[in-house]
Amino acid sequence: MVLKVFFPSCCATAESGLLIGRWIPEQNSAVVLAVVHFPFIPGQVKQYLSEVQRVTQINMCVLGSWSNSKQEKEEVLDKFLEDLSTIFSHEPWIQLSKERDSKFWSCCIFQKYPSSPKEDEFILVYYDQRKVMLSQLHPTDCLTPSAGHEGNDASKLGAVFDTVAKSKVLFMTDRYDDGPIKLTHWQSEGVEASIIVELMKQASVPVCMLLTFLLSFVSSVRKSRALKFWPLSFIWSKLSTCEQLGHRLEHLQIISSTRKAQNQTQLMRKANIFVSLFIDMALGILLMSWLYRENRIGQLADTLIPVADHIAKELQDLLQWLMGVPAGLKMNRALDQVLGRFFLYHIHLWISYIHLMSPFIEMILWYVGLSACLGLTVALSILSDIIALLTFHIYCFYVYGARLYCLKIYGLSSLWRLFRGKKWNVLRQRVDSCSYDLDQLFIGTLLFTILLFLLPTAALYYLVFTLLRLLVVVVQGLIHLLVDLIDSLPLYSVILRLCRSYRLAASVKFRVLEQKPGKPLRLLMQINPLSYGSVVQTYRLTTYACYPKDSWSSLCKKLFVGELIYPWKHKGEKQD
Repeated sequence: MVLKVFFPSCCATAESGLLIGRWIPEQNSAVVLAVVHFPFIPGQVKQYLSEVQRVTQINMCVLGSWSNSKQEKEEVLDKFLEDLSTIFSHEPWIQLSKERDSKFWSCCIFQKYPSSPKEDEFILVYYDQRKVMLSQLHPTDCLTPSAGHEGNDASKLGAVFDTVAKSKVLFMTDRYDDGPIKLTHWQSEGVEASIIVELMKQASVPVCMLLTFLLSFVSSVRKSRALKFWPLSFIWSKLSTCEQLGHRLEHLQIISSTRKAQNQTQLMRKANIFVSLFIDMALGILLMSWLYRENRIGQLADTLIPVADHIAKELQDLLQWLMGVPAGLKMNRALDQVLGRFFLYHIHLWISYIHLMSPFIEMILWYVGLSACLGLTVALSILSDIIALLTFHIYCFYVYGARLYCLKIYGLSSLWRLFRGKKWNVLRQRVDSCSYDLDQLFIGTLLFTILLFLLPTAALYYLVFTLLRLLVVVVQGLIHLLVDLIDSLPLYSVILRLCRSYRLAASVKFRVLEQKPGKPLRLLMQINPLSYGSVVQTYRLTTYACYPKDSWSSLCKKLFVGELIYPWKHKGEKQD
């Protein structure tokens, strides 16, 4: 039988005493958590272990004895430690002792009813108790063949990590306590604490209660019936700024909740949200300070009107080119003139609207700049909405051209079925055979000819404005990608992986310290941290996904038949 003893490295220099911990019969392993020093009363030790077991819900017991031969008389002590096995009836009884003037240890086991006549083999595994207690062992689902053995060992060691993590109450006593029992563990020299952290914990309770009250009031106002009427509900659902504010409001409600995190995953999620909000607001304040320095708001307002005029002039030149002979193509002149003048009139209306708003643009930008204090993501969402409003005429041109082109495509496809003696069955959603008379075929031929000869003119306008619309969509898409990156990036987990990599454990590895015939094999357990990609994938935060995610084939199909791409719709809404 191979017996594995997990021994904390901080107890290697402890005085002689009793080994307390947990016995795992499924793995034939013993997890040593602390050493109880002499003198002690066995009844008090049993009472203390029962109290710890009640709090931690772990089967805590006396595993055996520990002898440090450098400090005690070996002959008398060994006899006394063997006699303790009759008081603390644990099966098996483990006796560890450090040999005098030697780096090797001796390990013995006493059993009243041995399971096998063969001599037992021992593996002594040292582990860093502080790192194991603070770390979280993540399950490895996808393992490479070379790391398969390490992954299996890590999955079996989950009980060891869980035992040390749940025994936090045991580590809250140090040698300065006046209790009857003296222990040696990783905090025996003094409990690790910070005055600043404790003060922040005390101050966080009233702050969280105040934030919870304010956020509940804001949330109730947001869910009120006044915001569910058509104009306000339409604006709230279409503007990226409103969606981002609602998303950040949910984050604030999560981190300001007074309920304690139930597990490590919820704790990491709260920490990631808090760090993301903090960095987002810090970047927003930096942006706001840059905007209000050296009158950059006024410079931006003075630049905006000439840029809008320049874009409108370029669009007018483009329409004049399309109304002529673009690239030597001969268009239908009547339809070409109607479409060109229609779009030129829209540009004229847009220029008038911009010049009408020009006296108020600087004031609007001044108030919009203040919103950067809510975070960089809010400022980027406002920028996306401003781009959408400034390019609204391009969006209108694209919708007009797409609807006209789509009407011609579907008309031609329907009339093409008429020539083949077929029709579309709306009820059964399929193409069925149908007989047509001569008048229907004549009218269908005329309509097919008209639509076919008008198609190149409509297709050219559709192509030009689709390219302009795609350019605007790409710019807005890049902004939304940046917003999603800031919202979803688990910054706390990445910083934790960089500074304290042992907190995010993927697996473990063992390094051989000493190996000698007749002596227990001594191993050192070390933690393998998660890779940065796994950290991001595991702790990535959810986002609100402003646009539906179409595949490339679906996008190309929409472009070919003239369906609208990326309109002002959000995920989960019905498409046109």
